[in-house]
Amino acid sequence: MAFNQRPWITDDLAMFQDAIRKFIERELVPHEDRWWKQQHVDREIWRKAGEMGMLCASIPEEYGGGGGNFAHEAIITLEQSRAGVSSLGTNVHSGIVAHYILRYGTEAQKRHWLPKMASGEMVAAIAMSEPGAGSDLKSIKARAVRDGDHYVLNGSKTFITNGYLADLILVVCKTDPDKGAKGVSIVVVETENLPGFRRGRILEKIGQKGQDTAELFFDDVRVPCANLLGTEEGKGFYQLMQQLPQERMIIALGALSAMERAVELTADYVRERKVFGATLLDMQNTRFKLAECKTKAVIAGAFVDDCMARVLRDELDPETAAMAKWWGTQTSCEIIDECLQLHGGYGYMMEYPIARMYVNARVGKIYGGSNEIMKEIIARTL
Repeated sequence: MAFNQRPWITDDLAMFQDAIRKFIERELVPHEDRWWKQQHVDREIWRKAGEMGMLCASIPEEYGGGGGNFAHEAIITLEQSRAGVSSLGTNVHSGIVAHYILRYGTEAQKRHWLPKMASGEMVAAIAMSEPGAGSDLKSIKARAVRDGDHYVLNGSKTFITNGYLADLILVVCKTDPDKGAKGVSIVVVETENLPGFRRGRILEKIGQKGQDTAELFFDDVRVPCANLLGTEEGKGFYQLMQQLPQERMIIALGALSAMERAVELTADYVRERKVFGATLLDMQNTRFKLAECKTKAVIAGAFVDDCMARVLRDELDPETAAMAKWWGTQTSCEIIDECLQLHGGYGYMMEYPIARMYVNARVGKIYGGSNEIMKEIIARTL
């Protein structure tokens, strides 16, 4: 039950997609179970991904990237989701952090950090969430105070993807707490041998267990003022709001690929599985449920593909990205749940891909801004 090829994938992109799929099958899939147990990937896989061209694929070649566009990042997201590979945090590293630096960084910052990210020499993270502030970024407590030519950074962050291995962290903090959103800045922290910086435990999650989601602590950490992202303090909230639609599209793409793959896997399973002397597919309830799931997935695909066309024209607005994120993740969870049900007891066993897809999918309705926040963004346009 294959789905149609994405209409925005050109012949050149199809070749890139084939190379990415082969790399994932060869270098990521065989290690996913082990990474789930150790709660993080091997550091070396980042360098292998860099050598292959999987990192910073949409960053210009002059900064060490692949010279592509968002379609390349989208393909990487689609293929990782299709393969059920969630441990390597490329979406945050390449699709999000690299583009903050590309869009807002100074020329010196871009030339210093982006080539190292593209090669896998540096692993990147972005630290927004705190123990008391998730989707409400205006409520963050982390503080960066100027002291000569350095900031003194204090605070804690949680739920940070790539946090355990990160060499480079974009820390969202307050440089002027009295100005509310206008007092938010992003300070770039290089973690190697940095006094006052420490990592907490790798957080145990119900899914995506191989992705190193960690707590981070900053105690009088001194960061050069030259590491302020951009040239002006107080631009952090604006930077976040400008970049979040792309992050939400990445989440929507991952959700789309997962729901399509769930339908394909389940169709294969019910064709072979026999109960009461017939295959599951012979039963009308099975056929109707899969018909519903496929229809929803096709509708989701049409909407996400339209959003991709808008992204590639630089026309995607925040409310449409919010629609894609909330509806895509909600629908993906619903479809995967139905597909797991059709697997019966085997669907509850982690040896079956549908079980891992089920636990991986749930966070989609939370991260990148909860789906309730997405609805609020949309409601403001009514």
